Amino acid sequence: MAEHDSDREDREPDEKGVPFDEEAAWAAIVAGYGEEPPDPPGSRPFRPIEDLALPDPEPIGGKGDETKTEPVKPLGSSISFAPGVGPRDHTAPEPSEDDFDEDDEGHFVPPEPPPLPTADTTAKFAWLGMIGGPVLLLLAVLLGWEMTWWLTTLGVGGFLGGCATLVVRMKTDDEDGDGPGRGAVV
Repeated sequence: MAEHDSDREDREPDEKGVPFDEEAAWAAIVAGYGEEPPDPPGSRPFRPIEDLALPDPEPIGGKGDETKTEPVKPLGSSISFAPGVGPRDHTAPEPSEDDFDEDDEGHFVPPEPPPLPTADTTAKFAWLGMIGGPVLLLLAVLLGWEMTWWLTTLGVGGFLGGCATLVVRMKTDDEDGDGPGRGAVV
């Protein structure tokens, strides 16, 4: 650390010069607020989006004076679209049969999914116990019921019994007879 500090002392500027006038700097910033800086030489003036399709404006001083141009309309601050005309309102055209070549087969229509399997009575009661037990205990707490032994047993026992029943009845992949490591079957 001491080596770095000694190197910096040689490079730091002397404070003997004129001190920085912060008030003058702020006054210059405030005086220039709101003014638009001049365009760089050779640049074209800004044109609003409504005027982009129009030809370039003629220079004020004729063809010899290229630096001063007069805009057709006053400068705008933003682009606004009428309701229903903006880019998010675009809808893609509906495809027709004419859009396809001879090689195309047409639109893909997925097949109807198979119906959901019906649950047996044991699975229905297991779900009822698993969901109904905590709901019963929650209602007892919210409604201020007295927590008797049978209410607690029914809530906790229903949840644990429903979970155990559903876990035991889960299907395993061993029923197919395909052992792991057989690879792809064609």
